[in-house]
Amino acid sequence: MVVDVAELRALLTDSAPENRVLAVLAVVGALSIVGIIGRFCTWLWRYFLRPGKNLTRYGSWALVTGCTDGIGKGFCFQLAKRRLNLILVGRSQEKLDALTSELKAKYKTVQLRTVLLDFLVPDLSPGFKQIEELVAELDVGILVNNAGLSYPYARFFHEVDEDLMRNLIRMNVEVIVRMVQIVIPHMLKRKRGAIVNIGSGSASVLPSDPLYALYAGTKGFIDIFSRNLSVEYKNSGIDVQCQAPLHVATKLASIRRSSLFCPSPNSYAQSGVKWIGYESLCCPYWPHSLLWKLVNLLPHSLVDMVRMHSGLDVRRRGKAKEARKKEQ
Repeated sequence: MVVDVAELRALLTDSAPENRVLAVLAVVGALSIVGIIGRFCTWLWRYFLRPGKNLTRYGSWALVTGCTDGIGKGFCFQLAKRRLNLILVGRSQEKLDALTSELKAKYKTVQLRTVLLDFLVPDLSPGFKQIEELVAELDVGILVNNAGLSYPYARFFHEVDEDLMRNLIRMNVEVIVRMVQIVIPHMLKRKRGAIVNIGSGSASVLPSDPLYALYAGTKGFIDIFSRNLSVEYKNSGIDVQCQAPLHVATKLASIRRSSLFCPSPNSYAQSGVKWIGYESLCCPYWPHSLLWKLVNLLPHSLVDMVRMHSGLDVRRRGKAKEARKKEQ
């Protein structure tokens, strides 16, 4: 759209009301187009042109929870690729050993420490003490708070039993908070650090996620918690971020095959690592960001209806599978 400045000035100074209205509409239209172009250029820059930060400037070590599967495992390989040493926190010694072997085979110079810890055991004190000792000893500059828990399948809130309710809150809230509480004091001493809390599009992108209410609620906590911490510690050299992916092909999501809009854990982690240290809330994988924009354009009532229909279908299939297992 080309605006003739002289003609526009003439319209604005014209005494005829209809000409002044046309002039105002022309200005508003021009500003809207400039805004759209600006937002599109910003999106292109962030997703395709902006370089990732030099992560070693935060410290020589990164700590990853929930590291033996899914997104956490993907982050381990991407961080090791960037020459960061790793503290691996997982609940299966066999999987920790297998991951250690894979990382050593591919990145021979990377140092590795492991912590065997099931975040759902009654007493977490010994495990947290071991992590705290390692954080105090090593130059831990990055925490990836990835460990999380979801429903086995969709269900109404009144169908969530006490064990699942307790475990969801423990894993998605208490553990996240405790891990941040462990690393923050040491990052403050070093005046540098980055914390990445893995949230979910179910809380930060979608207007609602019916039949996953408690899961989405805990992920919503991670979103708000992270954004507030980002403001609190921005001037202390610590970058805090909540990453909110949509579907990723992981065991947690019960999705086996990856696709353009449902990436493999490694593809997501490749995008996620590039965003460390930037916006406090982000959706790093670019096709997910397109879905986010689409959701914002649609009426929330329509999105709610589609999500409810999808959740009911997942619930039906989940209950049928559960019934078959009981019969065996």
